[in-house]
Amino acid sequence: MDRTQVVEQLPALRRYARVLTGDSWAADDLVQDTLERACSKWLLWRNGSDLRAWLFTLMHNLYLNQRRALPALPPLAIDEVQDQLQVARAPSDDARDLERCLQRLPADQRAVLLLVAMEDMSYEDTARILNIPVGTVMSRLSRARMRLRVLMDREPTPGSAPAAPAGPAAAAGTPPAMRRLK
Repeated sequence: MDRTQVVEQLPALRRYARVLTGDSWAADDLVQDTLERACSKWLLWRNGSDLRAWLFTLMHNLYLNQRRALPALPPLAIDEVQDQLQVARAPSDDARDLERCLQRLPADQRAVLLLVAMEDMSYEDTARILNIPVGTVMSRLSRARMRLRVLMDREPTPGSAPAAPAGPAAAAGTPPAMRRLK
């Protein structure tokens, strides 16, 4: 493992850690812990294998271990979270809206979405990093995208009402019927 190869991965590691943790200080700590773990376990990395995937695997496992060590918090309904987050924001603050909505996704869905969409990793690499089957990656990605879409639609801008869903089924308050495709 060459030092420059690791340094090249730092922006991606920091970006992933930032969105995983939702806090720049915690992200820096997670990147530091990941690099320390990589240095102490460098003999486990096989030359010629994907260094990026190996580093992301180390980071993800460290993040899960750190979360397990924290006391469990009761889950909040999305409406409760919205009520608690009365944050003034400018109408053009889309990046903060996205970040806030990403933090509301379940951790397993957020991790898949970030690796596939933001880090442009393949389903196979994502499955290997998260130690889950490829089908689970696809399922979590689909659910994460749907949930993120709903969350982004619910984010009101100052002085406006929340976006109303379109269609007759949405007007009636029921989800649209699903179709089976062959």
